Amino acid sequence: MSEEKNPQFDGTLITLIDEDGKELQYEHLDSLEYEGATYLALVPVYDDPKDYVGADGELQIMKVVEENGEEILCTIDNEDEFDAVACQFEDRLSEEFDIIN
Repeated sequence: MSEEKNPQFDGTLITLIDEDGKELQYEHLDSLEYEGATYLALVPVYDDPKDYVGADGELQIMKVVEENGEEILCTIDNEDEFDAVACQFEDRLSEEFDIIN
């Protein structure tokens, strides 16, 4: 696990493609190493400001995995793994953002 308590938020935008081929844009808030794996904390970015009104602002946590020699982002299917990583991000991000459980 990274020992950095106050991550730097650089506002890097990441475009992901969902199962339906739709491009979705996210802002990268933080990354951390946990039990030998890398995880990213992302929030959705919308083109239309009106879309933020209905959005829940939920943090998306993705795991970096290697597939065919390339790094890709995947959702975390294991509930215990997800809960442990989410707790780490909540601790790290709580000083910069209001965290609502």
